Amino acid sequence: MTNTAPRIQVGILLYPGAQRAAIYGLADIFTVANQLRREHSTASAPEIYVSQWQLDTQAQLTCADASAAAHCPAILIVPPCLGDHLDAQSAQPFIPALKSWHSAGTLITSVCAGVYMLAEAGLLDGRSATTHWSLASDLASRYPAIAVNVDKMIIDHGDVITAGGLMAWTDLGLTLVERLLGPSLAAATARFLVLDPARHSQQCFKRFVPNLSHGDEVIVKAQHWLHTHAGQIERISQLAAYANLGERTLLRRFRHATGLTPTEYCQALRIGKACELLELTSRTIENIAWTVGYRDTGAFRRLFSKVTGLAPAHYRSRFGVAHKG
Repeated sequence: MTNTAPRIQVGILLYPGAQRAAIYGLADIFTVANQLRREHSTASAPEIYVSQWQLDTQAQLTCADASAAAHCPAILIVPPCLGDHLDAQSAQPFIPALKSWHSAGTLITSVCAGVYMLAEAGLLDGRSATTHWSLASDLASRYPAIAVNVDKMIIDHGDVITAGGLMAWTDLGLTLVERLLGPSLAAATARFLVLDPARHSQQCFKRFVPNLSHGDEVIVKAQHWLHTHAGQIERISQLAAYANLGERTLLRRFRHATGLTPTEYCQALRIGKACELLELTSRTIENIAWTVGYRDTGAFRRLFSKVTGLAPAHYRSRFGVAHKG
């Protein structure tokens, strides 16, 4: 009796600087999923096979494995890169194939900086997308038609999926296994590989990276003053006086330069310091709240949870190193 189960081709894009761990790791995830599919006798589920795609000497996107006789994959993954993301010029040779395949029904996906390829192809215009948290500002400024949301680990629009950080290829891989083979086999694959199930948030990994290169020297001076005081000021008038600006002018210029109000900026500094203290010390949460300028511990807990997605105690249990070793 022949095996009539369908085969689903998942293509992985090879481009200069693409992270090899992601390329081979994704293939391993799908290999394990296939093995478990056979062991569980899930004959109706498709078999996943992986192809790799790269530019040939004529700058055409071709399958690296000629024996696969592949044409248009059902799913294409643009992996992350360890260095700088592809600029518009370097990405250009890949764009026609991405657009054509997407129009033909291929699910186009990306991990981390791979999102720039999808953005350049216009596949994310008018949609939300995620990437590594450190790339959020740059992606949003380069492609204003995209609603960048780096709180999410996975954003799935059905025909386009973006995954967040550098190692989010594990989450994307498990998400695709769930889509193709079902939640039971996805969970079994995660257990076998000793991975957490596909995560849907990367909020707790974000770190505040202030923009100091906006060109407004007066606001940079104000930012440095806030950093010196760890974001703990009693009144905006103090900052305005230091910057030698009226309060309304300060608020307008500060928000234009940094994307945040001074209050939001101070909160980000204080929560960042709280994260550091939770990771590196054994201080009580009440003491940490007081240290970073919050007299109301309840208010601190609520704000911390809103910013990081985790309660302070949960954050410490996950990232704290004071008692590990």
